[in-house]
Amino acid sequence: MNNLLIVPVDFTSVSMTAINHAYGLAKTIGADVHLVHVVGKKSELPDAELRMAAYAQEVVKDHPGVHFQSTVRKGSIFEDIGALAEEVGAKLIIMGTHGMKGMQFIVGSNALRIVSSSITPFIIVQDRPMRREGYEDIVVPLDLHKETKQKLFLVVKMAKYFQSSVHLISPFEKDEFLANTLKRNLTYAAQLFTEEGVKFTMHSPGSDDMDFDEVLIRYAASKDADLITIMNLRDNSLAGLLGGSYTQKIITNAAQIPTLLLNPSETGDFNVFD
Repeated sequence: MNNLLIVPVDFTSVSMTAINHAYGLAKTIGADVHLVHVVGKKSELPDAELRMAAYAQEVVKDHPGVHFQSTVRKGSIFEDIGALAEEVGAKLIIMGTHGMKGMQFIVGSNALRIVSSSITPFIIVQDRPMRREGYEDIVVPLDLHKETKQKLFLVVKMAKYFQSSVHLISPFEKDEFLANTLKRNLTYAAQLFTEEGVKFTMHSPGSDDMDFDEVLIRYAASKDADLITIMNLRDNSLAGLLGGSYTQKIITNAAQIPTLLLNPSETGDFNVFD
């Protein structure tokens, strides 16, 4: 088995939603699923291991046809989830978030900290389960940042597995130079998708009356999208669109659309599916 998916577990409903998405992905791409729970103290390990064993047993019973394994680790959730994914060569981490508030560790802001410590791409989900068709409609924002192109290769892989339609959206830009830069990024994406046989549409708002994060979420909701794909860019882009607050708004969007989230890679290469 060359494909492996990681699911962090905090034993809440969003963990089960993440397992639901991982299960749908695993069946589609041919993957195993590795459940991981992280505790802070060695003394917590015995109880956590017993709880995880019972939890994993129920997951296996309710999700036939996919191989599951589980691990309990002592450490830091902000380091060990990404570290485990790197150790085992995982292709994706599928993680639930409780939105902007929550009793458990994976609230929106902490989810972003966990993502930022990992070289492995994440799919962040809320309570919305994966639809039977999978990720049929994928919304991909393109901005002025040079790293924004890096996500396109993973989007191509995902689109081919699910026969998805990709919806490209770029911000409104009055400045002619910046508008031309956006146009080049869109042209690059259009050429790539055409060459790879991926269906796509292109959209740009007619004004900048709203912040782009609001425009993006509304557009994704209007498309009844199954996935939004963004880069985790902590510095502002030239268009002033990105950074932690932008990313956090997208992963905790009110429409509960799952978000495929990647950190920029120096090589531009990601450990994509086989």
